[in-house]
Amino acid sequence: MISSLSGTVAAIGLDHAVIEVGGVGFAVRATPNTLGSLRRGENARLATTLVVREDSLTLFGFGSDAGRELFELVQSVSGVGPKIALALLAVLDPDQLRSALATGDTAALMRAPGIGKKGAERLILELRDKVGVVPTVMPAGTASPSAAVAAVPAAPLDGAGQVVEALVGLGFTAKQAEDAVAAVLAEAAGSTDGALPTDVSAVLRRALTRLGRGR
Repeated sequence: MISSLSGTVAAIGLDHAVIEVGGVGFAVRATPNTLGSLRRGENARLATTLVVREDSLTLFGFGSDAGRELFELVQSVSGVGPKIALALLAVLDPDQLRSALATGDTAALMRAPGIGKKGAERLILELRDKVGVVPTVMPAGTASPSAAVAAVPAAPLDGAGQVVEALVGLGFTAKQAEDAVAAVLAEAAGSTDGALPTDVSAVLRRALTRLGRGR
């Protein structure tokens, strides 16, 4: 098992990064917040887990060991695979996810695509006693500090199609993704003080936050 990667960030996409280690580039799937902490050309360390399927080998990366542990833990619940696990961590950071599981917050869990009421209740029932001590966290759906940092090289707002595709890849419907991106772009277009980000990665993070609040 590949439990971590330390190397140079060779590339950053909307749903993955390429980490070069010893001349080999590893493609690593990750959440927007994790990708937002990376800088192309700089060294980085990601906690990782390798998901093996009959037709694929997929490496998932996390900014902390806690993120990786939760990714693996939620998949111990029947019906939860890597796609839903990654979606949970895209909408809720590790502390928020642990808090939701420990306190029985079904509404927070249901913000993730692919998680309905029964699924949320099953996650809580099976994992409530396994998440350990839960620290004080920001309200679910609130962007974490790292989410406010635009790390992916700036791209024009006409990259909306890429953002929609990334959101659909996380499990949101095409309409949900399109509506969220349209709302974020409308806010950006109406901004006169430059406070709203205009790069693709930041639009993705804001769309995720909007989708999380709306579920």
